[in-house]
Amino acid sequence: MSGLVDETPRNARLLPRFLLFGLAVLLVVGTLTARLFYLQVATGGYYQGQATANMTVLQPIPSARGLITDRAGRPLVLNVPSFSVKIRPADLPYSQRPTVVARLAQLLGISTTQINETIDGNPGSNFDLVRIASDVPENVARLISEEHLDLPGVQVVTEARRDYTYGPLLSQILGYTGPISADQLRQLQSQGYLPDDMIGQTGVEAQYEQQLRGTYGVQEVERDASGRQIQVLSTVTQPQAGDSLQLSIDVKTQEQAQTALQWGIQAAGIKKGVVIVMNPQTGEVLAMVSLPTYDDNLFARGISNADYQALVGNPNQPLLNHAIGEIYPPGSTWKLVTGSAVLADHKLGPDQTLQTYGHLVLDGQRFNDWNGVGFGPLTVAGAYAQSSDTFFYQAAALAGIDRLAWYAHQFGFGSPTGIDLPGEAAGIVPSNAWKMQTFGQPIYPGETYLAGIGQGYDAVTPIELLDAYCALANGGKLYQPQIVRQVLSPTGQVVQAFAPKLRAQVDVPSWVLAYIREAAREAVVIRHTGNVVDMPLYVAGKTGTAEYGTVKIGGNLPFDSWFVGFVSPSGDFAKTDSQLAILAFTYDTSNSIGNPSTEIVKYFLQMHYGIKQDYRNLFLIRPGAGN
Repeated sequence: MSGLVDETPRNARLLPRFLLFGLAVLLVVGTLTARLFYLQVATGGYYQGQATANMTVLQPIPSARGLITDRAGRPLVLNVPSFSVKIRPADLPYSQRPTVVARLAQLLGISTTQINETIDGNPGSNFDLVRIASDVPENVARLISEEHLDLPGVQVVTEARRDYTYGPLLSQILGYTGPISADQLRQLQSQGYLPDDMIGQTGVEAQYEQQLRGTYGVQEVERDASGRQIQVLSTVTQPQAGDSLQLSIDVKTQEQAQTALQWGIQAAGIKKGVVIVMNPQTGEVLAMVSLPTYDDNLFARGISNADYQALVGNPNQPLLNHAIGEIYPPGSTWKLVTGSAVLADHKLGPDQTLQTYGHLVLDGQRFNDWNGVGFGPLTVAGAYAQSSDTFFYQAAALAGIDRLAWYAHQFGFGSPTGIDLPGEAAGIVPSNAWKMQTFGQPIYPGETYLAGIGQGYDAVTPIELLDAYCALANGGKLYQPQIVRQVLSPTGQVVQAFAPKLRAQVDVPSWVLAYIREAAREAVVIRHTGNVVDMPLYVAGKTGTAEYGTVKIGGNLPFDSWFVGFVSPSGDFAKTDSQLAILAFTYDTSNSIGNPSTEIVKYFLQMHYGIKQDYRNLFLIRPGAGN
């Protein structure tokens, strides 16, 4: 009916809606309850474990690097605690990087460019720590730690730093540790090396890296959301310290050698030189000095770019160990090879003579004797003592270039000695085969002349030359020079003892070696080596000068100077009982007077044997004398 009013009660009409709404609420609450039960009860342990795992990580515990001592047990390398600043790039927001880098540069005193280059040159991933600075002062390290909220991704780490107790005295031998490079990491990552590791880069530190490093441990640590370590939860495996090394080097002998060489370089006005001292009976290196040198502590503490560029740009190459890493013409010291060749091959008898002259002419080329007039008839011994060039030109022609090369190889020339240091070079021994392979031509007669006196293509490292004379002194045993005497465990037990390592037995008759030893003594007795004979020691030796390069003003070629010899305890050079052989080499001595290397050796012997009288000549011999 039109106009009728619905008289159904209002509550009755709303009841179905409330029922529907209540059902919906029950369904939602039930679902949420079931989900919460599932998450918290049924699988709560799983997700709790996941959350815990997100806060805890396994990280390596660096092992203590092994120590190094000299043969008397004097400490040469120690581990000292220091602070390092590192960055984990993944935890450093890109938008904040300029601000963080600028603040670090201000606090650390290094450029923002250097910090950015270090971060960008990170050999690992963005989640690996990058070393920004080492050996950071404690006050700076504390300040950086206090500002950690404003320096996301930055960590201050306490770690051991290498301290080289004698600094430049042993840098060329010990080397240094430095940050691992990308190439090194690729090669060593499978052995457990990390992107922020310090690794031996040169010298003994590099050669014996595996023994010194030890074995890293593992620990479980808790970190906060920013990646900063909160606490150590447990140690999974303990680190094992590296083995230590005892060197054959004697610090006192090393100091004497360096003092003598520094004096000689300064007195002669030259720039580079080498002194090496060895025991001919074992091959042990007692001292090895190469000047100029550097301080390996600069690298251990984090060398500045300016200091590094100064070392790299120095034309005298202080980073190079000239005793093993560079080759030079041996000059008249090579007459050991030529004399041995003509005697052993019976081209000349021990008493047979050759006439010497002021010069020889071959194919229109003039070959001079060092004194300009010759010495008359000489035997091999007399020519060796007087160092007659025209004698040894003729002797080389009698032997022939290939026999000279054969005998040179017998004395170890032309190949590395195997000394336990990285970076050893190999000398050059010319032969017909060598020149054909190198230049596509045979050896010319004039080149054979030059090969007889250690000129032309002949080239040696100082360690090669001394090792050959050690073989002469000991009767023909060519030993591998050794820097390390033994490897010791962290508890001091001998892990590896180094016995003398025989490279070869020189295939030269013993009578020939004895003959040359006597000739080397005669060179001292007749004062060809200055006043070495006046010293209260029995010394045999050979000097040498070797020209090279381009003609200087005045028409002369630059030349180097050598002295190599050995001391006999008995004075009987027919015996093979020498315990000390020494070599001195001085580079570009053209402007000095006399042979600086001879004076350096005398000064060393005076100090080493406690001789009070000073026998140095102070370079009063005319330039170029004493070939």
